[in-house]
Amino acid sequence: MIRLRSLLVVALVFAIISLASGAELRRVLLVGQSRDHPPGSHEYMAGLRVLAKCLRAVPGLEVTLTKADEPWPEGPAMIDRADGVVLYLGQGARWIQKDPARLAAFKRLADRRGGIVALHWAIGTKDARFIEAHQKLIGGIHGGPDRKFIITESRLEVVDERHPITRGVEDLLLRDEFYYRLKFARDGTIQPLVRVSIEGRPETVAWAYLRPDGGRSFGFSAMHFHAHWGLVSCRRLITQGVLWTLGVPIPEKGVAVEITEPGLELH
Repeated sequence: MIRLRSLLVVALVFAIISLASGAELRRVLLVGQSRDHPPGSHEYMAGLRVLAKCLRAVPGLEVTLTKADEPWPEGPAMIDRADGVVLYLGQGARWIQKDPARLAAFKRLADRRGGIVALHWAIGTKDARFIEAHQKLIGGIHGGPDRKFIITESRLEVVDERHPITRGVEDLLLRDEFYYRLKFARDGTIQPLVRVSIEGRPETVAWAYLRPDGGRSFGFSAMHFHAHWGLVSCRRLITQGVLWTLGVPIPEKGVAVEITEPGLELH
């Protein structure tokens, strides 16, 4: 209880400092769904709770976590209130385009240069007809009948150490379900951040995307297993990916992403 009170006091102090300095409050919406795989994998809501803890330690952010199981009628209005949206759910490309009002809200978010982040299956679709629109929002997609994925152990290799998103992120050996041979947008600028070796060739699994509309997006194809939220480099990469899309400065040594136990519980 004492520790909780201390954390609340620190958060309050940060909020007061941000308001006093005139810093702009940024609102980020974390969108998940019910698990669609066996326990321990595709734990969308549990993973986003970990991310929310990391983001709430950053001054100037208002973090909202929502469970967007269909039909999610309140969704477009929530997106319209956000400066950035993080998606961690199933078949993100199909999910966005399933509801015309939802797709329109994401287009409005992009038009006002809002941040967009997609993790694991949120970058994907089985149906190829959803690929093009999703590429414009995320930059990269795991989509269509020719999409590639594999559960394997490979070294996550940071390929751009100068990018703000990778500050303090270390290479690590990771066994995950990687989506690879991704389809990337031709417009805008795709910056590969992390690669793995699959079938003897380097595959980009995390990237930053400077969209033609002037906004920013970040994608990461890993995070199939919930246990990976317990790894500092995974938490830092994703947290900093969100901050970068929002235009929040990232310290040279990376943001602090400590979580206390219990912090990875499934419920």
